[in-house]
Amino acid sequence: MRRNRSVKILATLGPSTDTPEMIEKLFNAGADVFRINMSHASHEKMQELTQAIRKVEVKAGRPIGILVDLQGPKLRLGAFKNDEALQFEIGDEITFDQKADEGSKKRIPLPHPEIFEGVESGHRLLIDDGKMTLEVISASTDKITAKAITAGKLSSRKGISLPDSLLPMGAMTDKDFADLDFAVNQNIDWIALSFVQRPEDVAQARKLARGRAAILAKLEKPSAIKYLDEIIEVSDGLMVARGDLGVEMPVEQVPGLQKRITCAARKAGKPVVIATQMLESMITTPVPTRAEVSDVAGAVYDGADAIMLSAESAAGDYPIEAVETMDRIAQEVEQDDLYQEAINIYKTPPEPTGPDAIAAAVDTVSDTLNLSAIICYTASGSTGVRVARERPNRPILALTPIVATGRRMALTWGLHSVLTKDPEDLDDMVDKACRIAYREGFANPGQRVIITCGVPLGTPGATNMLRIAFVGDDGKMGA
Repeated sequence: MRRNRSVKILATLGPSTDTPEMIEKLFNAGADVFRINMSHASHEKMQELTQAIRKVEVKAGRPIGILVDLQGPKLRLGAFKNDEALQFEIGDEITFDQKADEGSKKRIPLPHPEIFEGVESGHRLLIDDGKMTLEVISASTDKITAKAITAGKLSSRKGISLPDSLLPMGAMTDKDFADLDFAVNQNIDWIALSFVQRPEDVAQARKLARGRAAILAKLEKPSAIKYLDEIIEVSDGLMVARGDLGVEMPVEQVPGLQKRITCAARKAGKPVVIATQMLESMITTPVPTRAEVSDVAGAVYDGADAIMLSAESAAGDYPIEAVETMDRIAQEVEQDDLYQEAINIYKTPPEPTGPDAIAAAVDTVSDTLNLSAIICYTASGSTGVRVARERPNRPILALTPIVATGRRMALTWGLHSVLTKDPEDLDDMVDKACRIAYREGFANPGQRVIITCGVPLGTPGATNMLRIAFVGDDGKMGA
């Protein structure tokens, strides 16, 4: 099934869509990758959903990606007496400690030693997704005194964020370690790492995954923005998690950060996903707001690799309609005369390597000669990703003999993955490419395609050749 767009759609599964029938409907509506949120899913549910997706994959004859999103550390207040909600006014002083006693107006339990180690005077404490803001007056290893900057209510187990503090903790809890281990043994394609603070967080996840899954770093903390270049370097992809990012940083900064991250990821040739509240109103209504349509369109114009649905597809009343709406928006944007000009704003010169030079040449040649399609033979996926980095104005077929590679490429802009055996020789390579381009609807007889691969054939990361070929009357290589 060929998509009539290059940007990919990532749909979250949940109570509204966790059956095989709904997963198939989501795929047919336009979902390319499915997200399993481990904040809500058990190992049994992950396994059940994975098996259902793989059955849809077999039926569709197309590689489908699966992303498991780790919960990450959840920092919460302790329990209050009788679960009472306490009202605080601006200027009120509040004391936090690590004692297990129930909270009151005088002191509030905060059972996280790492907070006491990382917070300093002047740092902000954001409670309940930023609904209440406090400023730290003094801090020690056993007590924090803070002043209310905004009025609000505090109650048991409300979440707490610390946008100014670099906490002495990793991005993974014991639950995350167990979830990652289970996920890679289920042959999951992508692991999304929540609340990344530093590149070492990503390196730890990569070490645990041992190449069995790609690591997507979720950018939702100010410290991650500070170390953005280093995090990109050790990650396989990025997610702009705008919900938590908008809590920990001023909301007016989020659009600029989204563009900055998108630009940096594209420059590095790493897939970037734009996430959170893209079609939020479609949780309860069958049509989006005009502002939401513009938001989705903006991410497509910027050349993001994927756009994501969260609660819209997981728990909403109109999950299929949400995917179809996102699909229509993306198609309309990519058919706009200004689209190619817009995504080329972020275009950067190729890296000084043979494979990157070949990828840039493929883009130039295909455009100059008005070729029908670009065809990449890729074992590891690196050739396809390099070509996609150029954001060519031609469809890209990524041919691979490795199913895991095809599934991972499902998240990358423009790549239409096809599983096929390695060619026997160069003539077979060209013939096979032409036949698949014809079969998949990317080229008609008499049209030309450009093919790139590494020679010797089957050598990972050795992209060093390009070839222009005619598609014959029977779909094979023309004379």
